Amino acid sequence: MNIVIVDDNAVNLMLMAALARSATGIEPLRFDDPVLGLEWCRENGADLIVVDFMMPRMDGHQFIEAVRATTHLADVPVVMVTATGQNAVRRRALEIGATDFLTKPVDSAEIKLRLRNLLQLRHAQNLLRDRAALLADEVRKATEAIVLRERDLIVRLSRAAEFRDPETGGHIQRMAQYAASIARHLGEPESYAQALLTAAPMHDVGKLGTPDHILLKNGSLDAAELVEMHRHAEIGGRILADTDSPLLKLACEIAETHHEKFDGTGYPRGLKGEQIPLGGRIVAVADVFDALNSHRPYKKAWSLDESRAYVVQHSGSHFDPRCVDAFVRAWDDVVEIRAQFPD
Repeated sequence: MNIVIVDDNAVNLMLMAALARSATGIEPLRFDDPVLGLEWCRENGADLIVVDFMMPRMDGHQFIEAVRATTHLADVPVVMVTATGQNAVRRRALEIGATDFLTKPVDSAEIKLRLRNLLQLRHAQNLLRDRAALLADEVRKATEAIVLRERDLIVRLSRAAEFRDPETGGHIQRMAQYAASIARHLGEPESYAQALLTAAPMHDVGKLGTPDHILLKNGSLDAAELVEMHRHAEIGGRILADTDSPLLKLACEIAETHHEKFDGTGYPRGLKGEQIPLGGRIVAVADVFDALNSHRPYKKAWSLDESRAYVVQHSGSHFDPRCVDAFVRAWDDVVEIRAQFPD
């Protein structure tokens, strides 16, 4: 801890320093120029400041106002030294933030007690601030641990869905990366893009409830089988529903709505336009695009350009035009992601 004494009178400066040293055991920093004293406090901080009123270049009131205007000095105890009878000066000092004042001629015993008490007050303030910072850090760590556990849960559920689904892990990684890139090109914050990157792989978790003879069928599905397959969106929503986790809520939203279409002809609820949550609209583009240019037992892979043309062609019908525009702007990212995560 440090004590700063500012007084243009050398004798007063020496006397006050001796009293402060005797009371606290701390060697004070002394300044006979208030401007230099203020600069030092701003650069280094202070735990207790004693300042005279009558000084050249900057009087005690101006000094206190400058101290209180400095964020990290706003709560430092400041004691003003005034002459007897300067009641208006003392009142003004208290109004602008002085913690206490001393009157000349000084009472040595009183000064020692006041300085010691104020330094103890500052010490208590520092302890309280440090404890608040420690608690805030503990809360941050606990929150990070919760998020990591949520992400771990999502990854494990995604893996479980992969084991049931003939689609490759490469598809899941790519479509999540595409979704994050689309979000960025829509102007969404990076935190949302990162959340999509984590939550999007859960889009088909509902296939855990799809019968094997439908999910693994090597060929086209008939009408009844198609109805059963479409239930995976509803099942995915039910698996992830009723959670307080923002990340799992986003995953639930995506699982339930990524097969909705912008014109209202999708499933499971026939949502239209912006009735479809943004996550569902983004993942619809990413999922269909990657499915088109991926090999499946029942179809050959399309080229990237053919897949892109399909997405653009169905802008406004299947896909949100804003999401399609963002996807087109992100094309360099798309090509790079496709190469980075092969099947």
